[in-house]
Amino acid sequence: MAKRFAAIWFRYLTTDWFGLKHPELVKLPFVLAALNRGRKVITAVNALAEAQGIHAGMVAADARALIYELQVLDDKPGLDVKLLRAIGEWCIRYSPVAAVDPPDGLVLDVSGCAHLWGGESAYLKEIVSKLKSKGYTVRAAMADTVGTAWAIARFGKVSSIIEPGGQAEAILPLPPAALRLEQPTLERLQKLGLYTIKGFMSMPRPALRRRFGQHILLRLDQALGTEEEIIQPIESVEPYQERLPCLEPILTATGIEIALQRLLETICNRLKQEGKGIRSAIFKCYRMDGKVEQIAIGTNRASCNTSHLFKLFEINIETIEPAPGIELFVLEAPKVEDAVPLQEAMWSTASCLEDTGVTELLDRITGKLGANVITRYLPDEHYWPERSFKAAASLQEKATTEWKTDRPRPIQVLAKPEPVDVTAPVPDYPPMNFRYKGKLHTIKKADGPERIEREWWLDAGQHRDYYCVEDEEGQRYWLFRLGHYEGIKTNHWFIHGFFA
Repeated sequence: MAKRFAAIWFRYLTTDWFGLKHPELVKLPFVLAALNRGRKVITAVNALAEAQGIHAGMVAADARALIYELQVLDDKPGLDVKLLRAIGEWCIRYSPVAAVDPPDGLVLDVSGCAHLWGGESAYLKEIVSKLKSKGYTVRAAMADTVGTAWAIARFGKVSSIIEPGGQAEAILPLPPAALRLEQPTLERLQKLGLYTIKGFMSMPRPALRRRFGQHILLRLDQALGTEEEIIQPIESVEPYQERLPCLEPILTATGIEIALQRLLETICNRLKQEGKGIRSAIFKCYRMDGKVEQIAIGTNRASCNTSHLFKLFEINIETIEPAPGIELFVLEAPKVEDAVPLQEAMWSTASCLEDTGVTELLDRITGKLGANVITRYLPDEHYWPERSFKAAASLQEKATTEWKTDRPRPIQVLAKPEPVDVTAPVPDYPPMNFRYKGKLHTIKKADGPERIEREWWLDAGQHRDYYCVEDEEGQRYWLFRLGHYEGIKTNHWFIHGFFA
């Protein structure tokens, strides 16, 4: 796909913003100024002040001598970059790649985007009209290169859209400043009578380099497309992303669901062809007022099942507030994995973690209750109960050892054993009763002891004697005595788990 770029120029960026914040200034000539070596120097002017001969770099006192009613306001450091970044984030609805071009411009990589708005002319007109409706004075241009688009946006006088391959012809009549050259270079070109790019573009390159330096050749090559120019996007672009602009603002949940369904079908078809599936996805809704509503999902296994993914999103669609209307839908898949088809067993119908139905059920439960409500555990190579299992990183992780099944273990194990009051005969008889959280449990059945020694190579301490006990209500518990029986001294008893 051929590259296409759009450059947007905000001629009065900061003064337009001040005019939006203070409407009473719109009909008055005003400037922004900042202290420079003890003097207030103008940093930006509005259109009315510029029309009367005021320009950036003038001393504010001199400007007031020319225009008595001139309003001088304090400039805000870094305001231009903040405004460009905010507008650039808004422009992501038109292109996933938007870059700031200080002090007064933006650059969009619009490759493959214009057809969604009916062509390049309608696309560029839509962007300009929207920005103008927000109160900004804007010019924009589109070309194969950033350099040519930048030059036409600021100095072009004919067409704002340069046809593919037409950048050389487009920049010939423009002044050297259209190449983004340094001021000393522009002054030397002026002294030599080179008032347009046409006057020196055909000169031998060694002569240009010798007289004006390498930078002028770099800018020429960037404008013509023989040297690639890299732009830094405001937001990193996800490799798996689909966009759906709307001819009319979407206000209903039904419209949102239809847009989501179409985007899921498109991105899943693309992923299937690459043998991949979605592990996480974000659905973004760009509203007319500039705000972005979004919902996200995650899956336990890479999936391209559009109906399943839609159900995961559907749980939270009601949280999306369309407000004045949604004009663009974007679906991103920041995490994808290889989706290997599972081997089918002809005679076995037993369900397990390899069953797609099970993983999809877990996805839906997680979507409703939260990401941390379900945990899978695997056996670990330790005798000490707290260390004998570990949380699995995913459903696909395989166990490196077998579960120990020679002795009973409770379904629920406390992360930290809790002390209990126990009445027990001596020396190694099971307890007769115990009190836990204020409730007395009388033991009817018991099994034990099972002695588990502490892993001395990890930490020091006493062994434990475990008992499986059942109370009069039929509830079963896992109790242990810490260390050896100490006669008349109080023994330390703890509860560590609960059987089903």
